[in-house]
Amino acid sequence: MKSISTPNAPAAGGHYSQAIVHGGFAFVAGQLPFVPGRTDHQVGTIEEQTEQTLRNVGAVLEAAGSSLGKTVQMTMYVSDMDLWGRVNAAYAKVMGDHKPARAVVPVGPLHYGYQIEIQAIGAVD
Repeated sequence: MKSISTPNAPAAGGHYSQAIVHGGFAFVAGQLPFVPGRTDHQVGTIEEQTEQTLRNVGAVLEAAGSSLGKTVQMTMYVSDMDLWGRVNAAYAKVMGDHKPARAVVPVGPLHYGYQIEIQAIGAVD
């Protein structure tokens, strides 16, 4: 197993790795829409949050030798299912034609007022 850490995504805020690579896959820890290198927590619209969170997931995947285009599975935690249509549209905009397996899980409030968290599994060559 190999632990992944990149400055291009938010640093792990607890006792975990940004990702673990094992058995040809990168297992990415849940990412929030933090902007790497910033200490403030700009919440923004759900579309902005979704796109930033996917950028964070993508940065971790790239550090692990994968990419969003090699994602095989994503789990999206959304604080309000009424946002689902907007989340899905922003997700489709970023992901394009690539459609990994996905689950959307309704949850309560997330840290700092964010409304989305995403974890992923990506294939590693």
